[in-house]
Amino acid sequence: MQLARGLDSGGIAATMSPPGPGAIQISRIMRPDDANIAGNVHGGTILKMIEEAGAIISTRHCNSQSGERCVAALARVERTDFLSPMCIGDVAHVSAEITYTSKRSVEVQVNVVSENILTGVKKVTNKATLWYVPLALQNVHKVLEVPPIQYAGKEQEEEGRRRYEEQKLERLETKERNGDVILPIINPDPYTVGHSQSSLIHLVGPSDCTMHGFVHGGVTMKLMDEVAGIVAARHCKTNIVTASVDAINFHEKIKKGSVITISGRMTFTSNKSMEIEVFVDADPFVDESQERYRAVSAFFTYVSLSKEGKPLPVPQLVVETEEERRRFEEGKGRYLQTKAKRQAKMQPLTQQ
Repeated sequence: MQLARGLDSGGIAATMSPPGPGAIQISRIMRPDDANIAGNVHGGTILKMIEEAGAIISTRHCNSQSGERCVAALARVERTDFLSPMCIGDVAHVSAEITYTSKRSVEVQVNVVSENILTGVKKVTNKATLWYVPLALQNVHKVLEVPPIQYAGKEQEEEGRRRYEEQKLERLETKERNGDVILPIINPDPYTVGHSQSSLIHLVGPSDCTMHGFVHGGVTMKLMDEVAGIVAARHCKTNIVTASVDAINFHEKIKKGSVITISGRMTFTSNKSMEIEVFVDADPFVDESQERYRAVSAFFTYVSLSKEGKPLPVPQLVVETEEERRRFEEGKGRYLQTKAKRQAKMQPLTQQ
């Protein structure tokens, strides 16, 4: 059953039709302002759509029982890979489903499929896992209880609980090591960290925010991807696209009226990919009693492409300080770990 259909002022066809019980689907066509100069849709555009779908289904679920009304706030996005590029004119179909609930959080699984409406060809472009917490409408500091969902079996519930405990531990570890700052470097040499590092300053307005007056997670992720893309483009000077995003942790909420600084720097390069660390610092000018704080952090991975869309070698990062060498080795460790996991997943397929 189709829930809604319409055409917004920007000419975007939007539909919401649930593919199954308790699930939703949102679709819209990709426009020129969603893509880079080569016509590839920005990873941040996809991340924003993923978060919108997650926010809708989790907020709807958390208000499914009588009681205090709430809005679901994004707390974390697990690692997501961009499996296939999306282009201007493609239709993005974003489907979301709740897969686990703890007492005060909701796990949402989101799948993104791109459709070429000229040929009918469809491709899976993204799979993502998001975690939300329900905040009371009347008191943003109050986290409400989440209505439980029904599981197909005990094993499914136990697997969800395991994922919940793992992400909870990782969030705490990330928050502890989040004290870095990016300082400007005068006349940096090519291919160094200082040569490509970039920052963007954004004033948080009403259109960026939820009903609580805090920034949408999707808005933040889109800005982070934009900065990471600038870092990658400065380093390669070619067409670049988002390949993956490691877990994004939302440490603190960002208020309307705050000025946020999104900073990015390259940490590691392999032969065909580059890792960029991005973090968001907020200056709450409306509340002078609160000092500048780290709100969000994540690692983005980009690849360089030729005009024909083929992968290109990435210029190797030149590290100059002990701190940069440490970050390079940590990035290398993450790269090798991800590569090993990918090969482990492929091995059973090759044995069939």
